[in-house]
Amino acid sequence: MKKNKTMVGGQAVIEGVMMRGSKGIATCVRKSDGEIVTDKREIVPFTKRNKLLGFPIIRGFVTLIDSLIIGIKALNYSASFFEDDEDTEPSKFDKWFEKVFKEKSDDVILGMSLVVSLIFAVGLFFILPTVAANFFKKSVTNNSFTLNIIEGAIRVLIFILYIFFIGKLEDINRVYQYHGAEHKSIFCYESGKELTPENATEFKRFHPRCGTNFLFLVMIVSILVFSLAGWQSVIQRIVYRIVLLPLISGITYEIIRWLGKNDNVISRILAYPGLQLQRLTTREPDLSQLEVAIKALKASEGIED
Repeated sequence: MKKNKTMVGGQAVIEGVMMRGSKGIATCVRKSDGEIVTDKREIVPFTKRNKLLGFPIIRGFVTLIDSLIIGIKALNYSASFFEDDEDTEPSKFDKWFEKVFKEKSDDVILGMSLVVSLIFAVGLFFILPTVAANFFKKSVTNNSFTLNIIEGAIRVLIFILYIFFIGKLEDINRVYQYHGAEHKSIFCYESGKELTPENATEFKRFHPRCGTNFLFLVMIVSILVFSLAGWQSVIQRIVYRIVLLPLISGITYEIIRWLGKNDNVISRILAYPGLQLQRLTTREPDLSQLEVAIKALKASEGIED
């Protein structure tokens, strides 16, 4: 079998999977009646629209924003199939919103969703840990590197608890199953085997290019980068955390790209913690979920179904 060299990536959505391949972005969703619907778009990444945005490190943060935008659109698309079918009278706010923004309403909502998502992520995983770690300054140590390690440990703990508890929700558990289906189908494709749900079941659900790996490595890289900034007042540290986030995401992106292309002792050590975390963010999918993931993968790679 000829193995496929690919950088296909994706994201689980509500009852479906979004795949980003060489021929575009495809989101496949299984509706309540069992039908699989596909939305395929050919989108030029920001990193290819401008040469400057494609430089190493810079491309990491740009790709992160690009992925967030695409991910929110895919989630909104999947959610549209499970909204209440009953006709409801739009609220006064909805009417005002439509009147003010007209045809740009969807773009405005997307922008607001992106901003809220970033604020939530930065607040929960960066600002909260640095505030919490400040309590250790007097009781434990004044060493900035040690305090940054404590902050990093708090950040990792918050992240693990977050993904563990939301995984207890039934709807999120379904999303985690589709996440596993996404990884298994990509592994099957990369192996060169025929893309069928039965073949995909043979592969593991933990992938080194997963976003879980990215988030975990962001936390590790942040410890090293933040240590260079010292340990000032809480306000100064919060500002540094926000300002340095593009650099941290850029460095992490390059590491993830390297992990996806290499299989040696160093890459396995770096990938191991993130792969273990995927035990929390993925579940074993069934054949019907694998079918959806494979359909999305084929569409994104331009493979005839």
